[in-house]
Amino acid sequence: MSSAAPMTPAEYWDKYKPYRGEGEQPRPEARAFDWTGLADGGPGAEVLGSPRTALDMGPAEGENAAVLARAGVEVTAVDFSAVQVERARRLWNTEPRLTFVHAEACAFLDQAVCRFDAIYSTWGAVWFTDPDELFPRVAARLAPGGTFAFSHREPAVGHYGAQEMGGKWLEGRETELTVWRWQYGPEQWADILKRHGFTTITAKVLPNPDPAALGTLLVTAQSDAT
Repeated sequence: MSSAAPMTPAEYWDKYKPYRGEGEQPRPEARAFDWTGLADGGPGAEVLGSPRTALDMGPAEGENAAVLARAGVEVTAVDFSAVQVERARRLWNTEPRLTFVHAEACAFLDQAVCRFDAIYSTWGAVWFTDPDELFPRVAARLAPGGTFAFSHREPAVGHYGAQEMGGKWLEGRETELTVWRWQYGPEQWADILKRHGFTTITAKVLPNPDPAALGTLLVTAQSDAT
């Protein structure tokens, strides 16, 4: 029986690795910005407008951040998993406009001294952070006229708000870590964003090509901060 301490949320995400091959992971192609995780030809980087600077909250392997950087955007990508950040740095170390930062999203926004033209999360920090904690910080760091956009899996009917997601991810540890994710339908997200001062809100579900599967919820907004 292991006496190790319970897993932390950062350790949980340290174990996340979509690549299942052998050896060092090859660099992803990063041909197009992807909100859905599906090869469905859905919307791309145009959702963000034409930003000069962007903040990616929860970039994982960094493909979307790399797409923007290659298009001339100065991108900062923030993840609180040290393993994710180091992997992404190795994958994209030749992209001069792309910087990966090891930090929790709210803490980073508290310490940031600049504003970003676009702040986004694709199945990332927005899904796993209390919006009442995160959204005021996003509003404070979003440039006037900038875009805040995020996506996550469409919730099953009735599964709204803070939802538990658990699992045993580290070998030899018996304690399951419960990770919380915050998910809402389009109208609910719109109400939350309005409450935190965002305007020009669009929230919709992008259908899954498989009619039996859940789609992707995509939300965009602007801040009224001056």
